[in-house]
Amino acid sequence: MIKFFFITIAFSLLLIGNSYSKENFFDEAKKLFEKEKYNDSKFLFQRDIVFNPKKAGSYLYLAKIFKIEENLKEEEKNLMTTLLLDPKNEEAIYLLMNIEIERSNFAKVKDLKKNFEKVCSKLCPKISSINEKLKNFDTKNES
Repeated sequence: MIKFFFITIAFSLLLIGNSYSKENFFDEAKKLFEKEKYNDSKFLFQRDIVFNPKKAGSYLYLAKIFKIEENLKEEEKNLMTTLLLDPKNEEAIYLLMNIEIERSNFAKVKDLKKNFEKVCSKLCPKISSINEKLKNFDTKNES
């Protein structure tokens, strides 16, 4: 009976420890990202996704890392996943607008811009840079 009690306590502590570490993957990865340790943070964000597949923040940070690595395909894939999980994520919308501007897909940019204007709270001033890029493109097309 005592042996069973200690096994139960050990198992409970193991579960508590595991759930604590699962929760810390995102926070630790974010700290590493801020220190520009992108490979280490990428590993932890990917690990966070294994345990928390619906955590939009990890996908967003992976997109930022892939942007730094100039891996457009993975950047876009992670932005799209972020928006699938969190359609009002203004940062993901903004980053996706920039990708579409680079592609000259201005119809898509205008659609994203409408959505961005509806949901923005922190990044609202960034809409002026998008408008400027669109204006510059329209000016180039007129000449």
